[in-house]
Amino acid sequence: MKRIGITGGIGSGKTTVCKIFESLGIPVYYADDRAKVLMTENKKLVDEIKKLIGDKSYFEDGSLNRQYIASVVFKNKNKLEQLNSLVHPAVAKDGILWQQSQSVVPYTLKEAALLIESGSFQALDYLITVWAPKETRIQRVIKRDNITRHEVEARIDKQIPEFEKLRLAQFVIINDGKKSLVQQVQKLHQRFK
Repeated sequence: MKRIGITGGIGSGKTTVCKIFESLGIPVYYADDRAKVLMTENKKLVDEIKKLIGDKSYFEDGSLNRQYIASVVFKNKNKLEQLNSLVHPAVAKDGILWQQSQSVVPYTLKEAALLIESGSFQALDYLITVWAPKETRIQRVIKRDNITRHEVEARIDKQIPEFEKLRLAQFVIINDGKKSLVQQVQKLHQRFK
């Protein structure tokens, strides 16, 4: 079974593309979503995050205070790197277990914004990058996350440049509103199965 990664900059449309693959019967491991689950359910990871960022990282009910964590790590590169060094290994282990549980499909997808930054793309058979123009991405994230342009640009600045994601990918899906996402996904689906 092939293991295929899918990445792209914030607001590029990775999730939309993954939903199209899922409609074709392909299972998708959403690494960022699983990271959030692990950051609340994995006691060792919770303790390490509190030690690194502080008790304000969690609300009293134990849920993740994402806004607080983002306000800390997106202003402090060292804290971001330390947080990633805690979360990425836990997600990688979880992803391997998930992959092993899939059995009757020709391939699976692992979706992650930081697939390249974490180095986990190297363990996959292929890498797809979803690309969209920067201004389109900014407007999508402002609308989706209800944050300012400055906050979106700060997050973009923390990710590796788009040209690097494109350079490392074997396949690129263009999400500029002009090319059909469904047709691009179907073409890759035929190739991978």
